[in-house]
Amino acid sequence: MSKKILITGGAGFIGSHVVRLFVNKYPDSTIVNLDALTYAGNLLNLKDIENKPNYRFVKGDIVNADQIFSLFEEYQFDTVIHLAAESHVDRSIANPMEFVNTNVLGTVNLLNAARHFWEKPYQKERFYHISTDEVYGSLGDEGLFTEETSYDPRSPYSASKASSDHFVRAWHHTYGLPVILSNCSNNYGSHQFPEKLIPLFINNIIHKKPLPVYGKGENVRDWLYVEDHAAAIDLILKEGKLGETYNIGGHNEWKNIDLIRLLCGIMDKKLGRDPGTSEALITFVKDRAGHDLRYAIDAGKLQRELGWTPSVTFEEGLEKTVDWYLTNEEWLRQVTSGAYQEYYRKQYNS
Repeated sequence: MSKKILITGGAGFIGSHVVRLFVNKYPDSTIVNLDALTYAGNLLNLKDIENKPNYRFVKGDIVNADQIFSLFEEYQFDTVIHLAAESHVDRSIANPMEFVNTNVLGTVNLLNAARHFWEKPYQKERFYHISTDEVYGSLGDEGLFTEETSYDPRSPYSASKASSDHFVRAWHHTYGLPVILSNCSNNYGSHQFPEKLIPLFINNIIHKKPLPVYGKGENVRDWLYVEDHAAAIDLILKEGKLGETYNIGGHNEWKNIDLIRLLCGIMDKKLGRDPGTSEALITFVKDRAGHDLRYAIDAGKLQRELGWTPSVTFEEGLEKTVDWYLTNEEWLRQVTSGAYQEYYRKQYNS
């Protein structure tokens, strides 16, 4: 495969794993990582591949349409893997306009650039939009989200992602743009900014801080190991059908409180603490506004049509994740202190 690939949000959690996979797996392709380096974008995530000859980093914002068009003109991309997004539900409740600007307007800027620079008949061009299962709303005790599930977003974050999904499909149906979409469940693994549940709680346990659990901790999520997600993205890009949507899930539902207790047990063992030490840090707090009860993905279409299944069990993946954070406490210290941001601000003059 020899392509010119734009990966947006490539310094973020999922994005950095996708960038690493593509840079290492496709040395004949040019991989351009476009990231605004907000609080969750961290080039420390990519230190191991930053000097690879097929890798380029560009600091920029997808909301800046002029910059997007200039990049397309300079690199003549034939592939876009669009991961850049504001993604934290609590932040979307506090400041929804940031999510509208990045997730909706930024996506439309990318679609417009692809439409302007790509010519029919599209042959190798692909616009791959990565989304979330949160667009489907909330499930009861039974059932699974499928690709046919009606959208029912409940937070400003999920509403902004639902809107971006609709725009991608509209550009396909109206203009014929060669698009593919996927909606994934909760990702976990290394290099995740410690505002999300698993890295936040790992960091808090290390420092013996409270573990704030919304409500009674009965909300259910399906968990997907981030390296499995990156592999699925690679497969869908190569073999997925244009205009189609693929759900990517871990076949792995956990109540929050059960996950947290499992994590506490692993952390006590790894840190040499008495059993129950970390669990004693659990503090139940007022539930999040509009907190969806349960998400669960049916990834059967992806398995039937493309042969993908997750390769890592949750227990195995969680232990690997804990090991990474304990081995990389300096990374944790830098991202929680903001030290890395100051370094890269100086490097990129912003």
